[in-house]
Amino acid sequence: MIAEVLLVLAGHSSSLFPVDYTLNPAIAPLLHPGEQQTLEALGLIAYRYRKIKTACVNLSRSRSRYVCALCATLSHILKEDYESLVIETEAKVLKRDCALVANGAFVPLSSVRSIFSEWDAPLAALVALVNDIEAEKDWNPGPLIDLLVARSKTGVHRIADILERISVAVQRVWRTQLTAFLVHGSLSPVDPLAGDNLILLTGSIPSCVSPQSYDSIAYVGRAIATVKAVKWQKQPPRILATEHTALLEGVLPEDQHAFDLVISQIRTDVGEWLWVNVLTKKDVDDAVDSLANYFLIRNGEFSLSLIREFERLMLSRLTSRSGSASMIREQDLNLAILRASLGTTAQHDPYLTRLRFVLPAGPLRPLLPSLTNDPPLPIPTTAQTSTSLFDSHLLGTTLSLSYNLSWPLDLFLDRADLATYSTLFSFLSALRKAHTRVHTCWSSLSNAQRARRRWTGFGEGGTAEDHESRIQMLRCGWGVVRDMSWFLDTLLGYVMMDVVDVEFGKLKELLDKQRQEAQNVKTATENHAIQSSTSSRLDFNTLRIIHTNYLGRLLDGCLLTNPNITTIMRQVLDICERFVALVERWGGDVLPALLFEGSLGGDSDDQVGALVKERWSIVSEIDEVSSYYYFHI
Repeated sequence: MIAEVLLVLAGHSSSLFPVDYTLNPAIAPLLHPGEQQTLEALGLIAYRYRKIKTACVNLSRSRSRYVCALCATLSHILKEDYESLVIETEAKVLKRDCALVANGAFVPLSSVRSIFSEWDAPLAALVALVNDIEAEKDWNPGPLIDLLVARSKTGVHRIADILERISVAVQRVWRTQLTAFLVHGSLSPVDPLAGDNLILLTGSIPSCVSPQSYDSIAYVGRAIATVKAVKWQKQPPRILATEHTALLEGVLPEDQHAFDLVISQIRTDVGEWLWVNVLTKKDVDDAVDSLANYFLIRNGEFSLSLIREFERLMLSRLTSRSGSASMIREQDLNLAILRASLGTTAQHDPYLTRLRFVLPAGPLRPLLPSLTNDPPLPIPTTAQTSTSLFDSHLLGTTLSLSYNLSWPLDLFLDRADLATYSTLFSFLSALRKAHTRVHTCWSSLSNAQRARRRWTGFGEGGTAEDHESRIQMLRCGWGVVRDMSWFLDTLLGYVMMDVVDVEFGKLKELLDKQRQEAQNVKTATENHAIQSSTSSRLDFNTLRIIHTNYLGRLLDGCLLTNPNITTIMRQVLDICERFVALVERWGGDVLPALLFEGSLGGDSDDQVGALVKERWSIVSEIDEVSSYYYFHI
């Protein structure tokens, strides 16, 4: 029977246990109850062992290299420890070891049971583990490592040792993948850590990795992979790759402190190399300056020239007789950028070629400014919709300014940042256009007033009552333009000086401060290396965070995150546009000329001219509506 029991413990089938670990009913009456209990306990150990071996065979066919590593390590542990114990016990029986064989001829079942009792708890734990593994079809490395690390933290030393060995084996496979990503910028086609966009996949990083290390892995891997992909003339030196590989080989993610220290060191080295060889301080400063000059219209002469060029383009298309030639296309707008730069400081700026206008709705036919009193725009429910209120003000249709985001600027800029810049440009250019047109209207009214004074002296002409109405309408028109000019002067001055210039100065100051602190980080002690490298060192991830916060403050300062105020500002700009268009239609003056038909009364001298009444009603209505919006803003 002892030979049969040892065969069962080795994983072979036997008539002693026809089903699971239940003793054969035909044999049970022949045994003592104690012997029955001992045999069933040994049968349970053998049953668990067979279940684990069968599960390892099935799981080893998995597509996941991490599950295969788990199965291979588990099979190796069973072979080296459990199966060796079976062979060792059998050898003792054959050699009639006095510690096991009583009187040289009798082997108590209780002695065999005591030898294998140390595997009761480990095999039970391993059965629970393989059941959990089989319950999931696909395992990502992060959750699998988390499961193994959690199971290994037990008070039973033997269980903790076995699960720790399995966990280390899986972590080593993950570490190999991590080394390929961080050091060489390569991703495996099987179980990759990141997708095609070089963004870490969900579940690819275990939870024992700190958030700081997670961000560093994403940053370093993306940077190295991008450098390799674009075949930059300067590649990371081989000695740096060798050093980083050696650093990673000495740590595992479960040792959080040591792992964070290594990842921090790799991030520091890669950041310094990129900052010196790929995207230097000058490149970043030039990019930030160019974005501020063109999107935040800090280059005032270019922005005014561009607005005038757009007006000339629309006028030329309106007067064109050919149907195809009257359309405005994207290439016309991009050509307008080059024309607007002539004679300005932007003429020789290499970053000007990165700008491009986009017409989402396709080519359009220009329209004259609306002269009707359109109903108020509905108040958007979110700040996202309110920021798009101004993208049609410059050209009459949806228009956005884009920026060619090429390597290596995409290390710290992304599409979301460019969308924010485009929103700011739409608002600021709409404000500057309205401001310019109102000032032009003021000049037109002034010229008309001076011309009128040559013929009417100090009065406005007309009959007695008509003269009084003309005076009131003229004063009201001047008041409307004065209020518009005051409002736009105040708003534009606040936005450009108190928001754009101040925040831009803060950004430049913060970048310079971070660079100075980055130079001092090299002298930090090892105990503070992690904290210093993540909080003080200026790398591209830190630069991206600083730049994103800068754009957020610009949106808040320009009031674009408040839907109510944004809608009111759009209404004010529309009113300014409507009034200026009316004055242009009236020949540059609010008052009709005395010799115009309908400018004077009819047969009775005390009547007011129909044209004066018509214009007076329009001007008074605009004055009332604009005053209402000025009050509510």
